[in-house]
Amino acid sequence: MRPLAQIAAAIEWINANQGVVSIAIFVITLLLGWVSGIFGALRRKPRFRTRLIEGPTFCCTYLTGAKHGQFDVHRSAFALYLHVSNVGSASSSIDAVQVGYHWGLSPFSFEWLRYRLGWFWLTNQAVVIEDFQVKIGENLKFYPFLFQRSTLSGVSSETFLEVGQSTNGVVYFEQDDSWGGCFPSAEAGMVRVKVRLIDTFGGRHTKTFYIPAVSPEEARKYNPSFGLTLAHLRGDVAKPSIDGAGA
Repeated sequence: MRPLAQIAAAIEWINANQGVVSIAIFVITLLLGWVSGIFGALRRKPRFRTRLIEGPTFCCTYLTGAKHGQFDVHRSAFALYLHVSNVGSASSSIDAVQVGYHWGLSPFSFEWLRYRLGWFWLTNQAVVIEDFQVKIGENLKFYPFLFQRSTLSGVSSETFLEVGQSTNGVVYFEQDDSWGGCFPSAEAGMVRVKVRLIDTFGGRHTKTFYIPAVSPEEARKYNPSFGLTLAHLRGDVAKPSIDGAGA
């Protein structure tokens, strides 16, 4: 009978203190709503899904005509034609795009452990001198840039994505002067790359792809100035950089 007596005493207390109970319920309801709102806000975040589009998506390693000791100096450039969609629960902008790859180094060195097993990252995009393009019959198709403004139309793709929205555009990278095995490692003509998008909140959205490694001549079919950004910036355009053989 003791449990029944305790229940009866509790009911009697509640009846005698209905005002206190009502206030307590009200406060608890507010706290639960506040906590659930916080957790709801934390759950709302952007999630960028990335895929590659057929077109100017490839990498190329080419000689500059310079020497570093006994080694020929080379550079590597990447073009990625990206399609990005926001499949998350909050809107955000694409703040940056980075690309990582493995170096073609001999095994069992410190650099091999760091950049052959690990990733070497290009974090700053290069300015493209000309628009990427392809000839279709007698016409030219121009590809949009993701960040840079077109040299022809003066526009770029939209990088602020509401939930459910998508965008596409080309991003371009040039690696600085390198030598030896400091170039993308290719197997069967394909290079494994990791594409990392960073949103406005600092979130990282990463996906791995395989892209073709092409010759300088093939790369220039999509852009006559492919691989020449650093050469122009440094005033060494007279060197046979992009016309040399791939490294």
